[in-house]
Amino acid sequence: MASVFSKIIEGDIPCYKIAESEDYFAFLDINPLTKGHTLVIPKLETDYLFDLDNDNYSGLMLFAKRVAIAIKKTIECERIGVAVIGLEVPHAHIHLVPINGIYDIDFSKPKLALSETEFMEIATSIAAVFNER
Repeated sequence: MASVFSKIIEGDIPCYKIAESEDYFAFLDINPLTKGHTLVIPKLETDYLFDLDNDNYSGLMLFAKRVAIAIKKTIECERIGVAVIGLEVPHAHIHLVPINGIYDIDFSKPKLALSETEFMEIATSIAAVFNER
């Protein structure tokens, strides 16, 4: 059975897409810790990040770096925090979270409630910077 992320890649479930390549996909988390909180995934459905072969793992990290740079240029923050938890969805993924302090990436905190317009504006802004390259 396809994961929710595979369904997002296929367009069966809508998302706020940031970037896409032949092998990787990035979109806004719909339950964000901060504005710009993004998920980066391989298109190859693999449950656990460290089960990816070296080429896919390296490619995912390099793609995530490009996305993180675009987020940093778009969202006012000190850093882009990176988290890999891997329990909530059986599809390898990386959280990129704009942060100003260590507790900004605490997943037990209440999530932001953003409007569709806010999500769209954030996604469009980050995507525009990503696509400048």
